[in-house]
Amino acid sequence: MTYYLARRMLSFALTLFAVSIVVFAAMNVLPGDPALTILGLDATEDALAALREQLGLNAPLVTRYFLWVGHALTGDFGVSHSFGVPVSELIGERLPLTVSLALSGIVLTVVLALALGVGAAANHGKAGDWGVMFLSQIGIAIPAFWLSMLLVILFAVKLRWFPPGGFPGWGEPLDAMRSLVLPTVALALVQSAVLARVTRSSVLEVMRQDYVRTARATGFSHRRVLWLHVLPNALVPIVTIVGMQFAALVTGTIVIENVFYLPGLGRLIFQSISNRDLPTVQALVMLFAAIVVTANFVVDLVYVLIDPRLKSRA
Repeated sequence: MTYYLARRMLSFALTLFAVSIVVFAAMNVLPGDPALTILGLDATEDALAALREQLGLNAPLVTRYFLWVGHALTGDFGVSHSFGVPVSELIGERLPLTVSLALSGIVLTVVLALALGVGAAANHGKAGDWGVMFLSQIGIAIPAFWLSMLLVILFAVKLRWFPPGGFPGWGEPLDAMRSLVLPTVALALVQSAVLARVTRSSVLEVMRQDYVRTARATGFSHRRVLWLHVLPNALVPIVTIVGMQFAALVTGTIVIENVFYLPGLGRLIFQSISNRDLPTVQALVMLFAAIVVTANFVVDLVYVLIDPRLKSRA
């Protein structure tokens, strides 16, 4: 187990190192002058020279990379040119909203998917199974931003149950939670459609195993066999998709937060790209990439907990 954990941590660290190189290269090595990108074509040569000096663009590329990584490890991502404050401060202010939205989205996704997927597998070949498959296919085909607009039209404009957008702040918890309901549903419905199909397939595969037929022959109820014997053994592919979906939900907030006008990291990166705020964009791209890598690392650790065969090999 210790050896397995050490290998996964080493792989995690090397992956983050590789990602940092790619992110830095994408922002600094590709053709173009970052200072000119930030200030625009009308900038004077003196202003460009001053900004290059401020960003450290006059130093060798390798030196700039290690300086950036060293500062990033201490939480220093530089100063935002469009907001005039440290990038770390911007991230600290907006990260709780994005994380809350992603966590609520993944919880709703898992609850819906498990209920629909297990229910469809339990009624295999019946109307309930076909209904879940049909609805999940529609959910997969609908873009999240289009679904978001439909939810706003129905529940915010027509029924007036929820606000159409904006965020009142965590100082008003009830209003804050109401403002996150529609974005959470928009994120979860699309992802739960995918996870429900995976859950159904995995549960059906386990239900065909001999030990399941033995459990039924001993007199256990169908529901007990399904939830206590089948589902725990069907979790490995489900956990894989959940880990991928959490990463997708975090990055998917870029679209959702702009549709609902939420002041999270997704809206921040959109604004930073529009304002050509290179330090903020670079920090946010690295942060989103780190979240994806971390989610995969956590999934690898969960595998060992839910599958005894992997625990023995570790």
